[in-house]
Amino acid sequence: MMKILSRLASRMIVAGVPLCLLMSFVVPYVTLADELPKESVLPLEMANKAIQAALDVCKKDGYRVSVSVVDRDGVLRAMGRSDGAGPHTVDSSRKKAYTAASLRRPTSELADLIAKVPALQALREINGEVLMLGGGLPIEIGGDVLGGIGVGGAPGTHLDDACAQEGLDAIGAAPKVSPAK
Repeated sequence: MMKILSRLASRMIVAGVPLCLLMSFVVPYVTLADELPKESVLPLEMANKAIQAALDVCKKDGYRVSVSVVDRDGVLRAMGRSDGAGPHTVDSSRKKAYTAASLRRPTSELADLIAKVPALQALREINGEVLMLGGGLPIEIGGDVLGGIGVGGAPGTHLDDACAQEGLDAIGAAPKVSPAK
Protein backbone atom coordinates (compact mmCIF):
# COMPACT_ATOMS: atom_id res chain seq x y z
CA MET A 1 0.00 0.00 0.00
CA MET A 2 2.84 2.31 0.82
CA LYS A 3 4.40 1.64 -2.59
CA ILE A 4 1.15 2.49 -4.33
CA LEU A 5 0.80 5.72 -2.39
CA SER A 6 4.42 6.58 -3.09
CA ARG A 7 3.98 6.00 -6.83
CA LEU A 8 0.76 7.97 -6.80
CA ALA A 9 2.47 10.87 -5.03
CA SER A 10 5.34 10.74 -7.53
CA ARG A 11 2.94 10.84 -10.44
CA MET A 12 1.06 13.74 -8.92
CA ILE A 13 4.30 15.65 -8.50
CA VAL A 14 5.37 14.84 -12.04
CA ALA A 15 1.98 15.96 -13.37
CA GLY A 16 1.82 18.98 -11.05
CA VAL A 17 5.19 20.49 -12.00
CA PRO A 18 4.23 21.13 -15.65
CA LEU A 19 0.87 22.47 -14.51
CA CYS A 20 2.60 24.90 -12.15
CA LEU A 21 4.99 25.96 -14.90
CA LEU A 22 2.08 26.50 -17.27
CA MET A 23 0.24 28.61 -14.71
CA SER A 24 3.34 30.76 -14.17
CA PHE A 25 3.16 31.74 -17.84
CA VAL A 26 -0.60 32.30 -17.95
CA VAL A 27 -0.89 34.57 -14.91
CA PRO A 28 1.42 37.33 -16.25
CA TYR A 29 -0.55 37.46 -19.52
CA VAL A 30 -3.83 37.83 -17.69
CA THR A 31 -2.30 40.65 -15.66
CA LEU A 32 -0.98 42.33 -18.81
CA ALA A 33 -4.39 42.07 -20.47
CA ASP A 34 -5.95 43.81 -17.48
CA GLU A 35 -3.49 46.68 -17.97
CA LEU A 36 -4.49 47.33 -21.58
CA PRO A 37 -6.31 50.63 -22.06
CA LYS A 38 -10.06 50.45 -22.37
CA GLU A 39 -11.72 52.76 -24.91
CA SER A 40 -15.36 53.57 -25.40
CA VAL A 41 -16.65 53.11 -28.93
CA LEU A 42 -19.45 55.05 -30.60
CA PRO A 43 -22.04 52.41 -31.54
CA LEU A 44 -23.22 52.38 -35.14
CA GLU A 45 -26.81 52.87 -33.96
CA MET A 46 -25.83 56.15 -32.25
CA ALA A 47 -23.87 57.31 -35.30
CA ASN A 48 -26.91 56.71 -37.50
CA LYS A 49 -29.21 58.47 -35.02
CA ALA A 50 -26.95 61.55 -35.03
CA ILE A 51 -26.85 61.56 -38.83
CA GLN A 52 -30.62 61.27 -39.16
CA ALA A 53 -31.22 64.10 -36.67
CA ALA A 54 -28.83 66.39 -38.56
CA LEU A 55 -30.35 65.47 -41.92
CA ASP A 56 -33.88 66.05 -40.60
CA VAL A 57 -33.21 69.53 -39.23
CA CYS A 58 -31.36 70.57 -42.38
CA LYS A 59 -34.19 69.26 -44.56
CA LYS A 60 -36.75 71.11 -42.42
CA ASP A 61 -34.75 74.30 -43.02
CA GLY A 62 -34.49 73.58 -46.76
CA TYR A 63 -30.81 72.56 -46.90
CA ARG A 64 -29.61 69.60 -48.92
CA VAL A 65 -26.56 68.27 -47.11
CA SER A 66 -24.39 65.28 -46.42
CA VAL A 67 -23.62 64.21 -42.87
CA SER A 68 -20.73 61.98 -41.83
CA VAL A 69 -19.74 60.47 -38.52
CA VAL A 70 -16.23 59.17 -37.87
CA ASP A 71 -14.83 57.24 -34.93
CA ARG A 72 -12.14 58.55 -32.58
CA ASP A 73 -9.46 57.60 -35.13
CA GLY A 74 -11.18 59.52 -37.91
CA VAL A 75 -12.38 56.42 -39.75
CA LEU A 76 -15.80 56.78 -41.35
CA ARG A 77 -18.46 55.13 -39.18
CA ALA A 78 -21.58 56.14 -41.12
CA MET A 79 -22.72 58.68 -43.70
CA GLY A 80 -25.99 60.03 -45.11
CA ARG A 81 -26.73 62.31 -48.04
CA SER A 82 -29.94 64.24 -48.63
CA ASP A 83 -31.68 63.94 -51.97
CA GLY A 84 -30.21 66.60 -54.21
CA ALA A 85 -27.11 67.29 -52.08
CA GLY A 86 -24.10 68.22 -54.16
CA PRO A 87 -21.40 65.61 -54.75
CA HIS A 88 -18.80 67.79 -53.00
CA THR A 89 -20.80 67.58 -49.75
CA VAL A 90 -19.85 63.93 -49.28
CA ASP A 91 -16.12 64.64 -48.97
CA SER A 92 -16.55 67.92 -47.11
CA SER A 93 -18.76 66.35 -44.43
CA ARG A 94 -16.33 63.46 -43.93
CA LYS A 95 -13.30 65.74 -43.75
CA LYS A 96 -15.02 68.09 -41.31
CA ALA A 97 -15.89 65.12 -39.08
CA TYR A 98 -12.30 63.83 -39.35
CA THR A 99 -10.86 67.24 -38.45
CA ALA A 100 -13.17 67.68 -35.45
CA ALA A 101 -12.38 64.19 -34.14
CA SER A 102 -8.64 64.29 -34.70
CA LEU A 103 -8.11 67.82 -33.36
CA ARG A 104 -10.89 67.46 -30.77
CA ARG A 105 -12.37 70.88 -31.45
CA PRO A 106 -15.17 72.34 -33.54
CA THR A 107 -13.93 73.14 -37.04
CA SER A 108 -15.43 76.66 -36.92
CA GLU A 109 -13.32 77.34 -33.85
CA LEU A 110 -10.23 75.99 -35.61
CA ALA A 111 -10.93 78.06 -38.74
CA ASP A 112 -11.27 81.20 -36.61
CA LEU A 113 -8.09 80.36 -34.72
CA ILE A 114 -5.92 79.95 -37.81
CA ALA A 115 -7.37 83.17 -39.29
CA LYS A 116 -6.30 85.05 -36.14
CA VAL A 117 -2.93 83.35 -35.67
CA PRO A 118 -1.14 83.10 -39.05
CA ALA A 119 1.54 80.84 -37.56
CA LEU A 120 -1.13 78.14 -37.23
CA GLN A 121 -1.86 78.08 -40.99
CA ALA A 122 0.28 74.93 -41.14
CA LEU A 123 -2.58 73.05 -39.44
CA ARG A 124 -4.28 73.05 -42.86
CA GLU A 125 -1.42 70.98 -44.21
CA ILE A 126 -1.27 68.24 -41.56
CA ASN A 127 -2.62 65.79 -44.13
CA GLY A 128 -5.06 65.67 -47.01
CA GLU A 129 -8.00 64.81 -44.74
CA VAL A 130 -8.07 68.02 -42.67
CA LEU A 131 -10.65 70.64 -43.64
CA MET A 132 -10.63 73.91 -41.70
CA LEU A 133 -14.18 74.92 -42.45
CA GLY A 134 -17.14 75.14 -40.08
CA GLY A 135 -19.57 72.25 -39.82
CA GLY A 136 -17.51 69.68 -37.92
CA LEU A 137 -17.99 68.96 -34.22
CA PRO A 138 -16.28 66.46 -31.93
CA ILE A 139 -18.60 63.87 -30.40
CA GLU A 140 -17.92 63.99 -26.67
CA ILE A 141 -19.81 61.74 -24.28
CA GLY A 142 -18.88 61.39 -20.63
CA GLY A 143 -15.74 63.48 -21.10
CA ASP A 144 -14.44 61.18 -23.85
CA VAL A 145 -14.14 62.22 -27.50
CA LEU A 146 -15.57 59.20 -29.34
CA GLY A 147 -15.50 60.67 -32.83
CA GLY A 148 -16.74 63.57 -34.91
CA ILE A 149 -19.76 64.64 -36.93
CA GLY A 150 -19.51 66.75 -40.06
CA VAL A 151 -22.17 68.48 -42.13
CA GLY A 152 -21.57 69.92 -45.58
CA GLY A 153 -23.92 71.70 -47.94
CA ALA A 154 -25.95 74.24 -45.96
CA PRO A 155 -25.62 77.85 -47.23
CA GLY A 156 -23.16 78.88 -44.52
CA THR A 157 -20.87 77.10 -42.10
CA HIS A 158 -22.85 78.40 -39.11
CA LEU A 159 -25.83 76.50 -40.53
CA ASP A 160 -23.72 73.36 -40.98
CA ASP A 161 -22.69 73.78 -37.32
CA ALA A 162 -26.33 74.08 -36.22
CA CYS A 163 -27.32 70.90 -38.07
CA ALA A 164 -24.31 69.04 -36.63
CA GLN A 165 -25.28 70.21 -33.14
CA GLU A 166 -28.74 68.68 -33.63
CA GLY A 167 -26.97 65.39 -34.29
CA LEU A 168 -25.03 65.72 -31.03
CA ASP A 169 -28.19 66.61 -29.13
CA ALA A 170 -29.96 63.52 -30.48
CA ILE A 171 -27.40 61.20 -28.89
CA GLY A 172 -26.80 63.09 -25.66
CA ALA A 173 -23.31 64.30 -26.58
CA ALA A 174 -21.81 67.41 -24.99
CA PRO A 175 -22.95 70.58 -26.78
CA LYS A 176 -20.28 72.24 -28.90
CA VAL A 177 -22.25 75.10 -30.51
CA SER A 178 -24.21 77.74 -28.63
CA PRO A 179 -27.93 77.66 -29.38
CA ALA A 180 -29.07 80.22 -31.97
CA LYS A 181 -30.64 83.38 -30.56
